Amino acid sequence: MGLAGCPLALTLGDPAGIGPDITLLAWTARTRETIPPFVLIGDAAVLAERARALGLTVPIGEVSEASAATGLFPQALPVLPVAGLGPVMAGRPEEAAVPAVKQSIERAVSLVQKGAARAVVTNPISKAVLYGAGFPFPGHTEYLAALASAKGAPLHPVMMLASSTLKVVPVTIHIPFKDVPRLLTRDLILANIEITASGLRRYFGFKRPRLAVSGLNPHAGEEGRLGREEIDIIMPAIEAARAKGLDVSGPHPADTLFHASARSTYDAAICMYHDQALVPFKTLAFEEGVNVTLGLPFVRTSPDHGTAFRLAGTGKASPRSLIEALRLASAMSEKAEGRA
Repeated sequence: MGLAGCPLALTLGDPAGIGPDITLLAWTARTRETIPPFVLIGDAAVLAERARALGLTVPIGEVSEASAATGLFPQALPVLPVAGLGPVMAGRPEEAAVPAVKQSIERAVSLVQKGAARAVVTNPISKAVLYGAGFPFPGHTEYLAALASAKGAPLHPVMMLASSTLKVVPVTIHIPFKDVPRLLTRDLILANIEITASGLRRYFGFKRPRLAVSGLNPHAGEEGRLGREEIDIIMPAIEAARAKGLDVSGPHPADTLFHASARSTYDAAICMYHDQALVPFKTLAFEEGVNVTLGLPFVRTSPDHGTAFRLAGTGKASPRSLIEALRLASAMSEKAEGRA
């Protein structure tokens, strides 16, 4: 069939959250807008029950191979089954679902590694539920990197939040804020700059990406008066990136980096910690934002929101971010394959 005819592999996410809702709604949107074919690695019974709760008429077709999903997609929502999920109640997460959640992610990675799927798109997971079941990774990003590097050298995954308005990369992600200064290093910042630049070239078509790097401290440290991280760590990383021929500016004060005029000067912003990147991004692009993992040997995207347990089964969840994640995964894979 070739990779161009393969579906996207969409993971289950936490089945008690809005993953089933937005999956159903994304499939129904195919008659109104372009939705690339996908196969859900999950449970047909959970989808059917959630469709009834939402008042949706969605034919669901179980497939034994991902290759069958593309042809089935116009008529039915294709599902590649996972084992052992059991009953699920919308809005009530259970640790008993964790093995199926992990199995879905692992199967999606396996499909792209074998060339049976074009990219991985992940529905939201609950870190708290996973941690309670002994999950050892901070989140999706790190787990995917571990799966992808199981047979090779460790990978350095980079989380990028992407929209038409703004692209941001947090250098440190799911760690307490008090640990950020200790964990920031020249080499870590440089690696994030290099992987972001490479990803923008490969997947987004930027010939020479312009990257703006934020400072850590207020006013980017005020020449050392408010902290020396900009002088001792961030600027050396920027200089090293420039020495490699990359177009990098900074360190910029974060409070003046995200207004419209500033955004016109760069293609992506490299930020020092989670909220420094995600607060402006979600303010500007909450509905259409997409979480992208760079630095993997395959394309991975995800909606830029969580499980929203209180909305599960209510009909109030928006599928927009998932739809954008599916579209972006398709576009990125086409760009990487040289078809765009």
